[in-house]
Amino acid sequence: MKEVKKIINIITGILIIISVLQWEACAQVKSKEVNVQSQSWVSINSTIRLNNKFGIIADAHMRRNNFFADPGFYFLRAGANYWLKENSTLTVGYGHMWVAPAKPDWHHFAEEHRLHQQIQIISKIGKITLLNRLRNEERWQEKIVNDKFINSYKFTDRIRYLLSTTIPVFNNPHYPWIVISDEIAVQFGKEIVYNTFDQNRLFLGVKQNISKYISFDLGYMLVYQQKASGYQYDMNNTFRCFFYYAPDCIKGNKQMH
Repeated sequence: MKEVKKIINIITGILIIISVLQWEACAQVKSKEVNVQSQSWVSINSTIRLNNKFGIIADAHMRRNNFFADPGFYFLRAGANYWLKENSTLTVGYGHMWVAPAKPDWHHFAEEHRLHQQIQIISKIGKITLLNRLRNEERWQEKIVNDKFINSYKFTDRIRYLLSTTIPVFNNPHYPWIVISDEIAVQFGKEIVYNTFDQNRLFLGVKQNISKYISFDLGYMLVYQQKASGYQYDMNNTFRCFFYYAPDCIKGNKQMH
């Protein structure tokens, strides 16, 4: 497991270097333009463990722009988990996304088909819980020109690394915990020219356990995303509320928080 953690750290360093180089390259092409907007992101995320080794996942996401006023995207995902150890899992899955029109006077939602593979490791330093997740995604994004379908897709491969910390504030486990996380994503593909860096998601909030298997986190997420032009960025001030459902069919098995 130490070898896996070393690999994750190396890949994380590579992602950061790529992002920095990409920002410098774009800065030399054209002055940066940043579009600041507000969003809301709500989801239900389930992980159901069936036995010692296997389980299933199923997620549903909704993100809206201008707080809740306008549609952003709708996303459904399902997959299978394999437990390497109690604190580490491998996952493969498929997701389908419906992305709202890029312009106010357009009407058609673009579809996206997505496959993903990931490894996730949960560890503890004292009472603090650390989650390391490395995910690879193959994405087929539907192209729309002048609000018309052209029966063509853009293929990209995206690599994402998430580090999340859960910090207890109270001795009573039924009281809220502090959550701080950051995820960086880079992408590659024939049509990726100026935005190898895709986005960074920084989250600060609280986690609350509702029951043994149900919890949620609530807080603020700053999403900073580079557009295809290379010099244009979206800075999304996002209200995030994620619900988690994680029943364990193995009697007596203790889950890590």
